[in-house]
This record gives sequence, C-alpha cells and structure tokens, in this order.
Amino acid sequence: MFYAIIQSDDTWILWAFLAGWAGISIYLEQKYEWASKISGAIVALVGAMLLANFNIIPTESPVYDTVWSYVVPLAIPLLLFQSNILKIWNESGRLLIIFLISSIGTVVGAIVGFFLLKDLIPELYKVVAMMTGSYIGGSVNLAALSARFETPGELISATVVADNLMMALYFLVLMVIPTIAFFRKRFRAPHQELVEQSSNKENKNQAASYWKGKEISLQDIGLAVGSAFALVAISFKLAEIFDKLIPTDGNFILTALNGIFGDNYLMLTTITLLSVTIFSRFFEKIRGAQEIGTYLIYIFFVVIGVPASIPVIIQNAPLLFVLVFVMVALNMFISFLFGKLFKFNLEEIILASNANIGGPTTAAAMAISKGWSKLVAPVLIVGTLGYVIGNYIGAAIGVWLGLF
Repeated sequence: MFYAIIQSDDTWILWAFLAGWAGISIYLEQKYEWASKISGAIVALVGAMLLANFNIIPTESPVYDTVWSYVVPLAIPLLLFQSNILKIWNESGRLLIIFLISSIGTVVGAIVGFFLLKDLIPELYKVVAMMTGSYIGGSVNLAALSARFETPGELISATVVADNLMMALYFLVLMVIPTIAFFRKRFRAPHQELVEQSSNKENKNQAASYWKGKEISLQDIGLAVGSAFALVAISFKLAEIFDKLIPTDGNFILTALNGIFGDNYLMLTTITLLSVTIFSRFFEKIRGAQEIGTYLIYIFFVVIGVPASIPVIIQNAPLLFVLVFVMVALNMFISFLFGKLFKFNLEEIILASNANIGGPTTAAAMAISKGWSKLVAPVLIVGTLGYVIGNYIGAAIGVWLGLF
C-alpha cells in the first residue's frame, strides 16, 4: 500500500496544495525569467511530481477526481468567452487562413507520428488525440481530450514533459527566425522592419507583460463564474440526454452521432460557441474570464503531475518527444511552405504556427515581446478559434486512430 505524509482523505490540505502551488507557479512564471522560459505549467507539474515521488502527497485522492470532474469543465467555457466566430472572421480573416493551414500541418504530423510509433507506445491514439487538440488550441483542449479519452495520468505527465521541452525549443526557433538571412530573403517582414527601424529594444517578461493587471469588478467575477456553471450544466445534461436517445448498437452512423452529441466536452464546446456568438455583447463585456479559466487550468497541471512516476517518464518521454517533434516539424514545414506560396508575411506565419502549437496566449506574448503590436489582437482572436476546433479535430483523430 502506497504511504504518503499527507493522506488521500486530507481534503483541505490537498486543496490548499493544489490551489496554492498553482498560484505559486503563476507567480514564478511572471516574476522570474527562468520560470517564464520553461512556463508556469511545467513548474506546476514538476513540483507536484516531485512531492508525489518523495511520498509527501498521495498519488490518488477524491480531491484529484474533483478537479477532473468539475474544475476542468468550468475552465473550458471561461477560456472560450472571446470566441465569437463572426468577429474572428471579420477582424482576422487573413491571419485565420494561415492559422487553418498550420492546423492541417498539425493533423498531418499527428497521423505520421502515430503510424511511426503506434507499436512502441501503448494507447498512443489517446495521446495523439490529446496533442492534436493541444497543438491546434491549447491547454484547455489537452485537459478536455485527456478527460474524454480517459488517458492514464502517467502517460499525460510524460507527454506534457515532452511537449513543454519541444515547445520551449520551438519557440526559441521562432523567436530567432526573423533575424536569419535565409528567411528574410524569402519572406516579407514588414512588422519586423518597423521594429528594427524604431530600434525599440525594451525587454519584458512575456508572461508578466501579457497578464498585466486590469480592472475586474465583483459583477465580472459573478457573471463569469455563474455563466460557466450554467453552460457546463446545460451542456452536460444535453449530452446525457442524447447519449440515452441515440443507440450505439453497431450502426456506424448512430455510433458516430452518439460520439458527437453524447460527448460532454464536444457538447460543452458547441453550446459555449453558440452562446458566445449569439450573445456576443454580453460575453465580451465580462472581464477576467480568461484569467480565471487559466488559473483553473494551472490547477489541472498540478493534478496531472501527481501520478507521474519518474521512472515511467524517463522510459516514455523520449519516445513521446519523437511524437511531438514530428507533429511540430510538419506543422512548421506546411506553415512555411504554404505561407510562401500564398505570400503571407513572415510574422503572420510565425504567429499562426505559434498559436497552433502554444495557443493564443503564447502567440500574443511573442507578438508583444517582438514589438509586432498590430498583430497582438488578431492572433489572440484567431488563436481562440483553436480552442473551439481543437476538441472536434482531436476527438475525430482519436476515434479514427483508435480503430488501428
């Protein structure tokens, strides 16, 4: 029997650790450059992983189950409140096109990576589904799809370690590309040229610059949290009703329909998207939803670090790193190939690929840090679309590859 200093039924102590360590991870990311570079998510995960492996906290607890059952679903609508499809197209149509092309690169990489490694990693289709959603959207999709496919905790942790290492290397590459002569000769870079002309060399911590303080009222908090609860309740109830109404007795079409309409997370994505588009004025006025949703996702990262066995990660992470490398490499290749063919700017291609692999927040942070101020809002808008389509594409890829 596994023994830990803090027992699995020490509910308040465990909640204090989850909520507290998530907060500390965010603080470290915004305060220190080293934490900003490796990301608060990996700080949250590694801290929990170490405490679990040193037998300080338990590897299983009803508290962790509560995070999966309630915290993750609440984070999803909060992070989708700015995902008005009509606004995304009207304000960012050009950037949206290269973003969708980049998403195709992610899907191609997922399929290639799966067939290269499917005999080496058990339940790989679950990881590929999860990472497809994540590499089109972001952490919210990783959380939703890992829950949807019931991916084992150790496999999630090993994947997140490999993913964060890959993202750190890729973002470094993307940051350097605008200074490389090979790319500057072949792509127009008007935003970078403006920055170089103004010679503005001011450096800021990316996380701190993006998550700077803003005015949030009690009304904002009440509407954000209340709306999230309502959306989750309605969506999960509808999914439950459709799951009972649509039989899965071997008929492929009915099984597919059940998988679409009877899935909690796909229904939640759909209902939230429709609500945000139809009632756009209401949701756009709510401030702080993205901050609250992101904090909840950090709690999720703490939890997925808990069941991580270090020997298992050392065993699995190298192979999983190969998977994410293939996905990112093909995303980059297709993004730059078609970006060149369709005459997109270098900055647009870089940010679209970043928004795919890292999500809208990292893409916006990169645009801010590079001084491409005119692209910050468009890439943030386009990147949030990835949250929307990531769950659908990731779920479809997972179901299809699961057949193999």
